[in-house]
Amino acid sequence: MTTRYDPGRDELAELLEGEPRYRVDQLWRGLYTRLADPGDMTDLPSELRSTLADLLPAALTAVAESRSDGGETVKWLWALPDGKLVETVLMHYRDRTTVCVSSQAGCAMGCGFCATGQAGFDRHLTTGEIVEQVVRAMQCSHPRRVANVVFMGMGEPLANFDNTWRAVRRIHDDLGLGARHLTLSTVGIVGGIDRLASADLPVNLAVSLHAANDTKRDELVPINRRYPLHELAAACHRYLRATRRRLSLEWAMMDGVNDSALDAEQLAGFALPLRAHVNLIPLNPTPGWPSAGSPPERVRAFRAALVDRGVNVTVRANRGTDIDAACGQLRARSPVAVPPPGRRLPH
Repeated sequence: MTTRYDPGRDELAELLEGEPRYRVDQLWRGLYTRLADPGDMTDLPSELRSTLADLLPAALTAVAESRSDGGETVKWLWALPDGKLVETVLMHYRDRTTVCVSSQAGCAMGCGFCATGQAGFDRHLTTGEIVEQVVRAMQCSHPRRVANVVFMGMGEPLANFDNTWRAVRRIHDDLGLGARHLTLSTVGIVGGIDRLASADLPVNLAVSLHAANDTKRDELVPINRRYPLHELAAACHRYLRATRRRLSLEWAMMDGVNDSALDAEQLAGFALPLRAHVNLIPLNPTPGWPSAGSPPERVRAFRAALVDRGVNVTVRANRGTDIDAACGQLRARSPVAVPPPGRRLPH
């Protein structure tokens, strides 16, 4: 099923065969500049608007919307055309607005401390399903401008590289966000990092590390058994040489698991040769993981140990924890079964 933001210009031209050639530009501007539904594009003839509304349906059907932080954090639960569920999070800060998008329904990476990983994998999202998350966030955010898009929602972006990269290009070229404002997160898909290094936009890369020795990382991040730390580090070096962009390392701090002095020493040993910035993230609670987040005093001590070794480090402030919108909490739960448009789910 083709949805609103799936087709490129050439495909839209095929849909508009028989119409004047300028209609493609009108439709494209309507979708990507005005962020309008085809039915509301009054510069198009009414009959064509009606036709396009049928040919280009929205991919996302809102199931639930939750707000936190005085309305500054918004989470949407969307139903896709086949009934699969994904989530998107919009975060307003004093100086910027960021949208966190999903690239897959579920995730196959199996990180036990992540709610999405606990839920398992359903399917890749299409380019249009990814792009529409950004459009919906932009519509909601207006008149505040969405300044950053982070691919840190449900799924592993580099495991869905082709659709994700087409979405990145569309967000950059047509929605107008620069490469410096686009960040892809990965648990360490080496082939995907290499593809990112050779791509034509120098977007930001964030690696979800969480452990800096192979024995522990094998347990926390199972993909490490396929791409151990020395291979991951080599891929990160190749990315840095190709893009000259700063690399970020994400570290979810788990009480008694990865927050010791030795863990800090090992993390510094991994980060310093890469000149990487480290983001410490006190683990957010998920129902399927027994460990709590590190207490504040241990986070402070861990940060100090990294700073003493010369690591550039910040502690990420949790946003939306009370609505399960924080890092690692997205799992697309729905209180009711949501049928795809035009169909009914079996009882």
